[in-house]
Amino acid sequence: MTSPKYPQLSAASPPRRLKALLIVGAVAGLAMLFIFLSAGKGSQPKELPASPEAAEAAAPSAEDAPEVEPNSPLRRLHVVLNGPLESAIISASDSQVGPALTQVLVRALVWWVDIPRHLMRGDELWVVYEVRENADPLVYAVRFASKRTGKTHEAFWFHAKEERYARFYLPEGTELELRLVDGPLEDWEQITSLLNDGRGHQGVDYKVPSGTPVKSPFDGMVVRKNWNFRSNGYSLEILETGGRRRCLFLHLEELPSSMRPGQAVKKGQVVAHSGNSGRSFAPHLHYQLMDESNRVLNPLKEHKTFQRQLKGDNLAAFETEREHLQKLLEGAP
Repeated sequence: MTSPKYPQLSAASPPRRLKALLIVGAVAGLAMLFIFLSAGKGSQPKELPASPEAAEAAAPSAEDAPEVEPNSPLRRLHVVLNGPLESAIISASDSQVGPALTQVLVRALVWWVDIPRHLMRGDELWVVYEVRENADPLVYAVRFASKRTGKTHEAFWFHAKEERYARFYLPEGTELELRLVDGPLEDWEQITSLLNDGRGHQGVDYKVPSGTPVKSPFDGMVVRKNWNFRSNGYSLEILETGGRRRCLFLHLEELPSSMRPGQAVKKGQVVAHSGNSGRSFAPHLHYQLMDESNRVLNPLKEHKTFQRQLKGDNLAAFETEREHLQKLLEGAP
């Protein structure tokens, strides 16, 4: 019986399929060898940033930020704006601290310019701050050179003796924030949101402990109570006598049954207490003014305003602290 004839393999000219298999095998072997050697050296592949903003976010960590003084918890940064404010802050701190630090800084910057509308390329920002666990960064000093205003603005964190709260003061010892004549609160820790801070917010948010007395800004009548509870929480709406304006208080503590629609109130009367109800992430008071056509009004323009001035020993202590903080700002790279 004749054996079947198979093509003979030639050492000099292997078939195309076998040649391809040999090439693939060789490449795979080299690849495995490269991976093994890389792993042995402890090298790790680096992710490429998905966008220019992501590249900025992949900046040094906050732990690498310059210390203000040896063994000090204070950090400092200096940025020149060439895009979004938060991206610049993240680039100069890190992606963990940057977003919260930006929010804290906006609470100061918004008293000088509208955010983000009035921020311009080339604006410069110097900051001395401290990173804290389970809390927002604490900003001790901020210097802002604005092309919009043509000025360099400064504010310094200071706790005056016998005052309940520390707050920002201007270089001459005047409060940074404006106070409202006949406003709803006697005092507060900080204003955390204004109409011009870029959030599309319709009122002023005051950071205060739950249970802080809230007063009516004018004579009027209660017209609504506890509407849209999931968002607003315990809430109260008062119509001014004469019908021109309405005030809204949101995120209150539970209201007494005596405070109901039709109830007359007097200017300065305590009508509620601040709380943390509804869609609220921390105790605060939301204070909103509207006119008869439901147009949102700015409380800082509807009320007369004033700023308190440090005096005596408090002013002297502040000036000493301000001079120290100014030197730290000037040392920022």
